[in-house]
Amino acid sequence: MRDVTVVGAGPVGLLLAGELARRGVDVEILERRPAVGDGTRAIGIHSPVLAALEPSGLTERLLAEAVRVRRGEARSRGRLLGTVHFDVLSARFPFVATLPQASTESVLAAAAPEPLRGGYVLAVIPRRDSVVVRAGVLGRPVESESRIVVVAGGGAARELVYRPGAVPTRDYRDRYLMTDAAADADAGLAVIHLDPDGVLESFPLPGGRRRFVAWDPPGAGDEPEDRVRRLRDALARRGEEAAAEVVSSATSFGVRRVVAPRLRHGRVFAIGDTAHEVSPIGGQGMNLGLLDAVTLAPLLASWVRTGRAPDVGLLRWEARRVQSARRAAALASVNTALGRPSGRGDALRRAAVRTMLAGPSARLFARAYSMSFDVDA
Repeated sequence: MRDVTVVGAGPVGLLLAGELARRGVDVEILERRPAVGDGTRAIGIHSPVLAALEPSGLTERLLAEAVRVRRGEARSRGRLLGTVHFDVLSARFPFVATLPQASTESVLAAAAPEPLRGGYVLAVIPRRDSVVVRAGVLGRPVESESRIVVVAGGGAARELVYRPGAVPTRDYRDRYLMTDAAADADAGLAVIHLDPDGVLESFPLPGGRRRFVAWDPPGAGDEPEDRVRRLRDALARRGEEAAAEVVSSATSFGVRRVVAPRLRHGRVFAIGDTAHEVSPIGGQGMNLGLLDAVTLAPLLASWVRTGRAPDVGLLRWEARRVQSARRAAALASVNTALGRPSGRGDALRRAAVRTMLAGPSARLFARAYSMSFDVDA
């Protein structure tokens, strides 16, 4: 019987498994994807996560590949509204590190056990002293037992832990287009365009590329060529003509808000997007999950080592992570609202953003957008 089974080999599952293995825990990872994905979704790693990963040596490896974003500008109609300075914060890492998610997963995978791929988990069944995991592995039914199971398989794995309808879910009408493209711009600067027709975000990536995310009208055509055309138009309207010319593909995605009130049921845990999803506008979802994992690992290792569940510590961990998820979800909701088309309210929005990013409140926003308000920061 394994000590711990982790369901999901995304960044959160890989980090947890690696942290457990580093502490001598016998851990396996089940991942339904037959191969490593090459998509790039979450790109920003915030200061609290970098600080938490430093003892394991992961921070050094991540920063070797990352761009360090030290400030962000809010603009409207080409004019500067205000600047968020991450480099004035009294933090160990006063910046946001950006790199493709595939690169993040590669660094985390090097410190974790090799996942069992093609392992589609069908059920997680708690028992008194163990947890039964039923899975299909490359088409074969497999049943195994572990002392503890942690589900980190994203929203698609939520039903393994929670009953249907048990976790409040809010689906937003907002949709966004996203691409990564070559762009000649300041590598340490993120830019948020808050224009009357919706937000356009621009974040630097390694190799002279940038991540662009643009608000997209709900119900717009979803053919690949239609998405590319709309994203090119959105870039050109913000003065990003050079990037618009090289955009050859664009993905479309929606957003939702999910915050589970509980993360533990006996020997079964839910972390990352399985337990909480927030709008990616603001870039805190993956970081929430990484902090879930790095703070849970020592508690599970103690449980395995002593044979006794650290119930008081786990209760405190759960309360901290739920509180942090609620804070991140609230901030993401504000970001989502700010990024919608403003119509006649555009002048009011510009004035509000100028006020928020001026004077003492500017530092407050820098702390908020660098996840300094996470309880485990």
